[in-house]
Amino acid sequence: MPTKIWKTQPTLYVLLEVLKKKGAMTDAELFEYVNEEIKDLGLKDFNEMLIRLEIAGKIRTTSLVRGKKRVELVA
Repeated sequence: MPTKIWKTQPTLYVLLEVLKKKGAMTDAELFEYVNEEIKDLGLKDFNEMLIRLEIAGKIRTTSLVRGKKRVELVA
């Protein structure tokens, strides 16, 4: 029976940490960076995290072109 290992850091913190290190980027680039750290993260969960962080005032998203968003950390 396989055992699951608990994540040492919440997914929201991983996303914020990537934005602190790399700066503002598109949502597709950010998803790739976060997906390297957290393998089982889906696009739906990623978008829900972006919405939560934007409502909390931690990040700002701006629409670039159709289907692309720019994500930046609010200082």
